[in-house]
Formats: sequence, C-alpha cells, structure tokens
Amino acid sequence: MSKSRRTFSKEFKEAAVRRLNLGASFAEVARACEVGPNVLHRWRRELSQHGIAAFTGNGKARAAENELAQLERKVGRQAMEIDFLKRCLQNVEEQRKLQALNTRYSSTRISKRK
Repeated sequence: MSKSRRTFSKEFKEAAVRRLNLGASFAEVARACEVGPNVLHRWRRELSQHGIAAFTGNGKARAAENELAQLERKVGRQAMEIDFLKRCLQNVEEQRKLQALNTRYSSTRISKRK
C-alpha cells in the first residue's frame, strides 16, 4: 500500500520557520512538526525567496509562472532569429540585383570558334 502525501497549511509552514528563526535547531523543529529537516530547509528557503507569496498552494502557480517565462524567452529568441533571417534575405537580394546589373552592362560576349 502506498503512503499518501501529506499536505501542510501555509500557517503551519510559517510557524515552523518562525521557530527556526527564534533559535530552535532543525532537528528539534523537525521532530516536533514530524517532518524531515530537508523539508524545513526548503520551507525556510521558499519563505526567504518569495516572502508573502511563498506557500501559495501545491506549486502549480509557480510552475505556470516558470512556463510563461520560458515561453517569453522562446518568443524573444524566435524574434531575433526572424530579424537575422530578414537581414540575410535583404543581403541576398542586394547581391542578386548587383549581379544582374553587372551582367547587363558586361554584354560584350566573345563568340566561340568551332
């Protein structure tokens, strides 16, 4: 039988981190809260990094933000690629025009002897 994953409220996590900040050891708070010390480290890091926005839910909100940021970066890269390709196409078109002008004015063909 598989163990179901426990969920903790935002208030519970903040209280545990508050106890750490008051000077209690990680092992002591972990035993009292019945969680692992690594969980406490993660909660403390999330609270310091995100402040009030920490512990907003089951992590899907930040995942959506990360996905949005990733898509924005992708759009930016693609825009840069499009600009680069447009400049390349302009250069090729200019080269073709110059080549067409050069061949038009140099029409002094030498006939081949048989």
